[in-house]
Amino acid sequence: MAHTLYIVGIGPGNPEYVVPKGLDIIRQATVLVGSERALEDFQEPHQKTYAITGKLSLLADQIEAELAEHDVVVMVSGDTGYYSLLPYLKKKFPTYPIEVIAGISSMTFAFARLGEVWHDADLMSFHGRQPEPEQLIYKEGKKMGFLTDPDYNPARIASILIEAGWPKDTRAAALERLSYDDERIVDSTLAVLTELDGFGHSVMVVLG
Repeated sequence: MAHTLYIVGIGPGNPEYVVPKGLDIIRQATVLVGSERALEDFQEPHQKTYAITGKLSLLADQIEAELAEHDVVVMVSGDTGYYSLLPYLKKKFPTYPIEVIAGISSMTFAFARLGEVWHDADLMSFHGRQPEPEQLIYKEGKKMGFLTDPDYNPARIASILIEAGWPKDTRAAALERLSYDDERIVDSTLAVLTELDGFGHSVMVVLG
């Protein structure tokens, strides 16, 4: 019988926010894959571990070698269905059973921290990609959520939105390190966020 590749969403990162089934699978894993921070937080002494780096082809080779002997558990940040490694792993391992355990996305967590619903929000990413200009057009009452990166951080995105016609006093928030002790949230306006340093890998929420 072929061994199973488990893909577990670990939510914003703090183990307290991982669903119980996902946590059980992580703890029982023989082979555990994840970011260096995730391995630091979750690995057990008996486990063989592989860190996720930029060399995904090498990681795929390592996972394939382990699947010949064991089930493999891959931890992904946030939710498995929201900008995660799931599409890549499905493509690389089409013949292996894959079981996916959903997690809490950083976007969901960010809106919750602000006490806002997100079912009526336009969710986009500036992380390694850019939304189309028409997606950023101002409309009164429009709500948006963005994933950011060091190139397109909240300060730069806020400037882009103001140039696109958004009022400077529009409520906007930048949130990073969500769920950790050093969590940072700046809940203010687009104008204030244009002066914000850091928050490269974060979530930005705009409430028009």
